[in-house]
Amino acid sequence: MFSLLQIWFLFFASVTAIWPLPKVYEPGSSTVWLSPDVRLVFKHKRVAAPHFAEPWHDQQSLRSSFFNVLQVALSYVPRNPHYTSTKAKALPSESLIQSEATIDAAFQRMKSTLFAERFVPFKFHARDIVFEPSLSSARTYVQEITIEEYHTSSDPNADKPTSTEAYSLEICGNGSTTIKIISVQGGIHAFNTFTQLFYAHTEGKADIYTPYAPVIVEDSPEFEHRGLNLDIARNRISTKDVKRTLDAMSFNKLNRLHLHATDSQSWPLEIPALPDLAHKGVYHKSQIWTSSDLRDVQQYGQSLGVEVYVEIDVPGHTASIHHSYPDLITAFNQQPWEPYAAEPPSGQLKLNSSSVPLFLSILLSDLFPRISPYSSHFHLGGDELNTNSYALDPTVNSSSKAVLQPLLQIFYDYIFALTAAHSLTPLAWEEILLDWDVNLPPSTIIQTWRKPASLAAVVARGYRALFGPSTHWYLDCGLGTWMDPDVSKPDDIRTKPPYPDWCPPYKNWRLMYDYDPLEGIPDKDRHLVIGGEAHLWGELTDSVGLDGMLWPRMAAAAEVLWKGKGKVEEGVTRRLAEMRERLVARGVGAGMVQMEWCLRNPGGCLH
Repeated sequence: MFSLLQIWFLFFASVTAIWPLPKVYEPGSSTVWLSPDVRLVFKHKRVAAPHFAEPWHDQQSLRSSFFNVLQVALSYVPRNPHYTSTKAKALPSESLIQSEATIDAAFQRMKSTLFAERFVPFKFHARDIVFEPSLSSARTYVQEITIEEYHTSSDPNADKPTSTEAYSLEICGNGSTTIKIISVQGGIHAFNTFTQLFYAHTEGKADIYTPYAPVIVEDSPEFEHRGLNLDIARNRISTKDVKRTLDAMSFNKLNRLHLHATDSQSWPLEIPALPDLAHKGVYHKSQIWTSSDLRDVQQYGQSLGVEVYVEIDVPGHTASIHHSYPDLITAFNQQPWEPYAAEPPSGQLKLNSSSVPLFLSILLSDLFPRISPYSSHFHLGGDELNTNSYALDPTVNSSSKAVLQPLLQIFYDYIFALTAAHSLTPLAWEEILLDWDVNLPPSTIIQTWRKPASLAAVVARGYRALFGPSTHWYLDCGLGTWMDPDVSKPDDIRTKPPYPDWCPPYKNWRLMYDYDPLEGIPDKDRHLVIGGEAHLWGELTDSVGLDGMLWPRMAAAAEVLWKGKGKVEEGVTRRLAEMRERLVARGVGAGMVQMEWCLRNPGGCLH
């Protein structure tokens, strides 16, 4: 006989599963098995232009409208204010053959994950409770999964944002399974959700089941841009590591990987038109990201529904260019370095040299045609520009903002012209707008990072913006300083116990999950907040420690980006812990969410 605690546990455990949480998730309590020979069937339907679902917080109105939208004719439902465009090149409009191939690849990944990796959720059940269905009982199987893909025939003059990522999933008690989507993005999301509903049986090699039938899922994201900013310059991060990261990102429904590809310390990115940049600028030739490496990673991300886009940070953070083109850089490796840079070595592109525009033209004219088939964005940096460096620049001879601002405007106008020529949307760090008041193209996306108030300041000026403040979403904070003590500075607190870094404390997953990106943003400006990114800067991270630095904290950010701010509670802990276990089963070295005793004993770790 079960105790009251065990009965409560059985009920509590039944709500464990999907991360990030869908808008509508209605699980049942019956068991359905997945056939090893499950088939995929496509049906294509052409309908009027669909509209995006209501934001996450209005779940009840969505419940009645969203499923009917996909099931009947994708009729009108309210617009999501955080979606402004669906024309990402990372997943362009595809032919039916290409679309089916992409969705079939997601289907095959689902089968491989469930039948090969075999996740058994024993950590989520008390020691003496039998939580798995009997292998000897009669079974109902999912034998076939039907994909209904709706293709729009909208008025070309209408400017009506649509969620191409919307999907619905229904698994009936008889095993009948239908997924309804508008594009391949929705299909990828649907199969990632489907995977999380199923478990492997301890005693059966090919026995995969869901205890949640019948189940209905109806879903679409709150924010359009859901990303990770990954520094691959300061320390070595290999393409293999990035692909593993892309796998985990897609599984958590993230859709943007921002590669911070170059910095003052190292230039690993190959530019064939300027071969010395990487050959002389990288720490070691074995660490170069070749053109084929970048293409391979971008194509891999595209297959998973994640756009991989590149940042070349200019004019600051460019000291590594000095190794190949010394005449382009001012204030290289000045000692002491602190008056001239946020980190050593110092060095920035000259602002008034005729050689710099030519250099930028060759660099970007090489890079842009190679990245534009896979990405619609380019990040031009613009953060932490050091004014003292330009007092040493013979083409400027001044550290005055009044002198530098017009030169900076000309510098960026040139880059904006190149991005526009290649139909790329520019991104830039917040300082370009908030500190330097550079006149930017209206299409520019501003990435905020210094504090939450920056987001409100940017959207107040009419620009689209990304959130990800260092106060909440900097994954490298709280690890301690990278600086060693200088005997001439015995009182410098940064090199004395407890040896803090610049942005403590460590951003644990609960702090990241509790972040409300829209706090303080007026309703009239909220449509300009299109998403955000968590950041992993590379001073103290390389390939060895990458997974543990990212996961599970990146998953916490993913749910905020998918559905908005969450409330930290035990049910969230359990869902995130299950996601962590699934990532570990896939070979991702994710850190802990909760100790096993707490997972086996719901309510036992409340305080």
